[in-house]
Amino acid sequence: MAGEKESIVTITKRAQHDRLSSAQTANVHQGEFCVQAASFVSIASLLQGCGGSPTSADTTAPSLSTVNASVSSGTITLNVDASSPLSSVGSAALVQTSSGNFLVSHSAVDTFVALTAVCTHEGCTVSGFQNDRYVCPCHGSQFTTSGAVAQGPASSPLRQFTTRLSGTTLTIVVA
Repeated sequence: MAGEKESIVTITKRAQHDRLSSAQTANVHQGEFCVQAASFVSIASLLQGCGGSPTSADTTAPSLSTVNASVSSGTITLNVDASSPLSSVGSAALVQTSSGNFLVSHSAVDTFVALTAVCTHEGCTVSGFQNDRYVCPCHGSQFTTSGAVAQGPASSPLRQFTTRLSGTTLTIVVA
């Protein structure tokens, strides 16, 4: 009986030791996990700051109204009557042609400004308009209605084209 008692005590001690070892191992694994998780979050935050996309730029500006037009002899002709998205001062539109896309704004009474719609940063089509600025959807570059860079990453202005208004017919010289 004494041998049995000793065996039970030994088995009980081993079981307690095994449970203690498992608990210690779990605590060590949990501690390592917490350190690794905190490291991952820190590294992810740092990498986000180094990314190619801006963190504060608004790339979700409302899309411009589109106007389809054709090019003939180096000119684009548009009707800007009351039904046109360009009828009121302060309005802007994306003019789509077979020769490319153009940004047109009605900047003052009888005054229009036409620009290339190709962003000078990476060649995306500028298609957003918000707060009197054209906004590139790719990286958030913003341009004034005269084509100047208002916010990067673009560093060069948009090319401007000559416009002429005769009655309600707007002509843009692109050649």
